[in-house]
Amino acid sequence: MAEFQQRGEDLENNFAECKRLLEEAQGQLKELEDGREEGEEDEEREAELEKVQAVVKKLKKDEKTFAKLIEEYRREEKKVPWNVDTISKEGFSKSVLNTKPVPKEETQEEKVEKHKTFVEKYATEIKHFGMLRRWDDSQKYLSDNPHLVCEETANCLVVICIDFEIDEKHALMEQVAHQTIVMQFILDLARTLEVDPRGCFRQFFSKIKTADKPYQDAFDHELELLKERICSCAQLRMENAMKELEEEEKQKRLGPGGLDPVEVYQSLPKEIQRSFDEKNIQMLQEAMNKLDFEEGKYHLKRCIDSGLWVPDSGEGDDDEEDEEGDNEEDEEED
Repeated sequence: MAEFQQRGEDLENNFAECKRLLEEAQGQLKELEDGREEGEEDEEREAELEKVQAVVKKLKKDEKTFAKLIEEYRREEKKVPWNVDTISKEGFSKSVLNTKPVPKEETQEEKVEKHKTFVEKYATEIKHFGMLRRWDDSQKYLSDNPHLVCEETANCLVVICIDFEIDEKHALMEQVAHQTIVMQFILDLARTLEVDPRGCFRQFFSKIKTADKPYQDAFDHELELLKERICSCAQLRMENAMKELEEEEKQKRLGPGGLDPVEVYQSLPKEIQRSFDEKNIQMLQEAMNKLDFEEGKYHLKRCIDSGLWVPDSGEGDDDEEDEEGDNEEDEEED
């Protein structure tokens, strides 16, 4: 059963690769034929033209062969009897026939780890794809790097967009957002056709290059929605970063009693605030004396706990020295 399934996968992969090579050869053939029409005839060009024509002819033949083999494989697949290999797989756990087997769903941790590993490995290639502007360049790059045609690439492109928006690089954000929608449309097409996205991205580019107005409008609409979401996410991330920074600063300035001196200062009566502003001890004492005893005690404790007021500080030492000096003078006079 495993060998049978592997044969099917190999046929699908070979068929997709044959179609890719045929498309590239046909593009090369068209360029040579266009050059001949413009009068650029020479023996070397003619030889190349004949060579490419032969390649195209062979690839077309191969394409038909693969299509026929796949068709035969699918007919055989329907005739495969149920056995231990088929009925024990997930998807036959319910008494329902003719349903697509349900793949094992990944846990959130597995998804996160898979995304992290993929991005670390292909970060440079993903960013390069995000910077491409022409349809042909994008198609060629994905042909050379088919492993990029996946959900992880789309998610990574969104993160790149948000980073650019936070850095106020709006033009770059819009460029990568465009490529994000390209990848998203390819993935949506694959889900619709129920095929591997690596085997249908060329269909998307063929369609978008000659798109009718409704399809192009749908693409543009999704692009605008994505840019709006990116701006919202960037704004939210900046706000959260500011909150984290403010919290860090608050933790750094907490006094010995665990209170924030800024918050305590803002809660003080205006006269006491002014005494702190002017660093006037006498003004502070007078302001405290005007308060009710309990209220003054409450504010004083909060000032100490926040570090705004340090008991026995330098000012207190100076007062004690002055008192000692006065006592010594009185003794000398006596």
